[in-house]
Amino acid sequence: MVKKLVVKIGSSTLTTAQGKADYAYLESLVKQIAAIRAEGWQPVIVSSAAIACGLEALGITQRPSDMPSLQAAASVGQNVLSAAYAKAFASFDILTSLVLLTRRDTADRNAYLHARDTFLRLLDLGVVPVVNENDTVSVEQIRFGDNDTLAALVACLIDADLVVILSDVEGLFDKDPTANHDARIIPLVEAIDAALMGSATGARTTIGSGGMITKLTAARVLMAAGIETAICSGRRPQVLIDLIKGEPLGTRFLAKEKPHEITPKKLWIALGDSTRGALTVDDGAKTALVAKGGSLLCVGLASVQGSFDRGDIIDIKDLQGHVFARGKVAASSDELDLACGLSGKALKANRLLSPLATKPVIHRDDLVVFE
Repeated sequence: MVKKLVVKIGSSTLTTAQGKADYAYLESLVKQIAAIRAEGWQPVIVSSAAIACGLEALGITQRPSDMPSLQAAASVGQNVLSAAYAKAFASFDILTSLVLLTRRDTADRNAYLHARDTFLRLLDLGVVPVVNENDTVSVEQIRFGDNDTLAALVACLIDADLVVILSDVEGLFDKDPTANHDARIIPLVEAIDAALMGSATGARTTIGSGGMITKLTAARVLMAAGIETAICSGRRPQVLIDLIKGEPLGTRFLAKEKPHEITPKKLWIALGDSTRGALTVDDGAKTALVAKGGSLLCVGLASVQGSFDRGDIIDIKDLQGHVFARGKVAASSDELDLACGLSGKALKANRLLSPLATKPVIHRDDLVVFE
């Protein structure tokens, strides 16, 4: 049986301490991926480091702070990085392709589905796609912000069996290992709760844009989608081969049996678009959403954050501020500000808000619960 694998390689893993691309490491990683592919896996690579490659090629030693320079470096670097992967895989007679994405490409559901079909066809043709965010045109409003999120999106697109996030850390620790010498790695995670999310730290280097918090956010969605995830040190020799063999490396996030209700539409809601705001709900509403499979009603709303329109994707938080769900909202932030906590009877009596009395704020079919 053919299995699909997404390998995400962070910038700090693919570069040297001086911030230059480590092409010797890239070649050793490609050798591992080629060996795994020979065992029947279909790999997709989500690779960072385009900007680092571009800066090196341009002879720029100090990372610029202005967007045009960074995007120019990305433009050069994508070409350099793609060529490096193509050359390394050519040694094994394997063809690669370059896929550049932004949120604009996935925010529209039709575009999302077209991207899925393209990926699946590339895999059927025996091609190894190399994926990155299109930093040349990305701006804050449409960028993923980190390749952990992008890797999760690609994994959901192709219905991957395993996602491996190669990082500069060995895995998820019970406390910050840089400040606590007694920190211990957590080998297995079965649920990502508020305490675990709260213990994560941000990016550790100036080269990459992600950190443990982005990895946990991606793993949370993947677990809900029934896709197992592993975070481990990318510099460990034969790390991918050993992981595929089932050796206990890094931290594994155990995927639940794939829920029947996690449809491609819901995965698109979870990862395909950036959120425009958030709703905080009371304990009763959280129980209804998590344990009872209900929809979100106005009576369960505690507060509204941000400015959003009907049809936007928003986060759902509990009273402690923990994001436990995401959904497509059926009313604007202005309407929900007025409707917070109101019962169906109270909504019917208000001529402005009466339409909300007959429909949920977020229908179950438009809701993804992470817990």
